[in-house]
Amino acid sequence: MILQGRRILLALSGGIAAYKIPLLVRLLQQEGAEVRVALTPAAEEFVSPLTLAALSGTPTEQHLVLSHGGRTSWNNHVHLAEWAEAVVVAPATSNTLAKAANGLCDNLVLSIVLSAKCPVFWAPAMDLDMFAYPATQENLVRLRRMGHVVWPSPEGSLASGLSGAGRMVEPEFMLRALELHFAARPFWLGKTVLLTSGPTEESIDPVRFVTNGSSGRMGEAIAAEAEQRGARVHWVRGPLRRADRTWTDAVHIVPVRSASEMHAAAVKALPDADVVIAAAAVSDLCPTSVRSEKIPKSELSATINFEPTPDILQDLAKRRITGQVLIGFALETGEGLSSAKNKLVRKGADAMVLNYETEQTGMNSSTNQITLVTESREEQGPLETKAQVASRILDWVERFATKN
Repeated sequence: MILQGRRILLALSGGIAAYKIPLLVRLLQQEGAEVRVALTPAAEEFVSPLTLAALSGTPTEQHLVLSHGGRTSWNNHVHLAEWAEAVVVAPATSNTLAKAANGLCDNLVLSIVLSAKCPVFWAPAMDLDMFAYPATQENLVRLRRMGHVVWPSPEGSLASGLSGAGRMVEPEFMLRALELHFAARPFWLGKTVLLTSGPTEESIDPVRFVTNGSSGRMGEAIAAEAEQRGARVHWVRGPLRRADRTWTDAVHIVPVRSASEMHAAAVKALPDADVVIAAAAVSDLCPTSVRSEKIPKSELSATINFEPTPDILQDLAKRRITGQVLIGFALETGEGLSSAKNKLVRKGADAMVLNYETEQTGMNSSTNQITLVTESREEQGPLETKAQVASRILDWVERFATKN
């Protein structure tokens, strides 16, 4: 588990979203993290310190000055800040983030934040007008400039009854973001992966189209692995045929439908990419024209003519910038090694991922078995999950880019 043994300090300020933090404590502990909790005086009005102490297994930290039987002592906030490998301020109210952005320190939470040498993550939570207020936005910018990470504030229903930006991100998002932080690998930090995946759909008329059986699972696994390693992912994605997962803002999804749309979106994103992985199952043909009305069944065979779709991988290779790594996919049903080698040369890629359509591998399976084909060698992997395959592919990219 990525968070096993990681020391995470949750710092709560006084917002209604504090009621979600007990779930975050539980999620972090399930992943093996050590969790401690600090609260501002206002936070105690929204969630019980006893609840948080019971869930975390450690006493909550609430005051700078402690009272014991008539005696007072100092609560060492520096020790707490040094203990933490990550501080998460959630919910982060406009009051707390404004004080931190301007160096004010009048409670234990702020003392910890201002003393922290580890990464500090902020989960803003407030009403939409407070969130949009110019001073609040300036404070968020200031925190980012200080090196803090400010998570997005999605739109949705707010406690005031209004709807808009200012919601706190969900505990599952925070868990995922922390996993990504601790799993990041130096090679991938600051790099952008341009990924194409999924099927395309080529319209015949308003109700019919040509497509294939791609599930997009391999592309999803690659996006997740790249995100986890710390890369930015520009994901040009064909139609998704199942429920989507939650992604951080490191993953930018561009939904497309046809091969021409995917081609245009990929070409547009290419200049900013360090690594290009063309995993999409692009339709080879599309109708020469799309009828505006449904074609009668009796006329279908006589009225549909096809033409080739753009060869996205080949065109990206022609436009590539020095230093970019380019990988394509080759799905075969028979002996495919010679075909993959031909595609490698013809399309101008650095590597082709050869895989086969069988009961255990291919489009709709949860497992795959690939051979990484390059000019000089072939690396065949075992049958493994698509997440493991994604890791294998990115490991190859890392080795290749380091050598070159």
